[in-house]
Amino acid sequence: QVQLAESGGGSVQPGGSLTLACTASGVTSSRVCMGWFRQAPGKEREAVATIYISSGITYYRDGVKGRFTISQDNAKNTLYLQMNSLKPKDTGIYYCAAEKNSGSCYTGSTDFIYWGRGTQVTVSS
Repeated sequence: QVQLAESGGGSVQPGGSLTLACTASGVTSSRVCMGWFRQAPGKEREAVATIYISSGITYYRDGVKGRFTISQDNAKNTLYLQMNSLKPKDTGIYYCAAEKNSGSCYTGSTDFIYWGRGTQVTVSS
């Protein structure tokens, strides 16, 4: 059973930084796609960044490229999202997910099997 737990959310001013962490258990293969997603109030969930664990190849949505970095620490079974130069439009609940239901890891799809419960990120002055 795969379990994912996010941490690191909070409130920051525009221009600030946060680092989110997702601790994973039950992921038995490195040939797995994992990612960070967010959902703003009244909007659909969207992919922020994804990574194929065995290769380290990443995908970022337009709008976060150059500001966010997805990374992994395999020894700690942890996925990270470093977020810099945060903007009010980055506000939302951020979720970690693992294992694509189907298709490529790099399309920005939200079609993942396992999800964490999310952590709130608020960017406001």
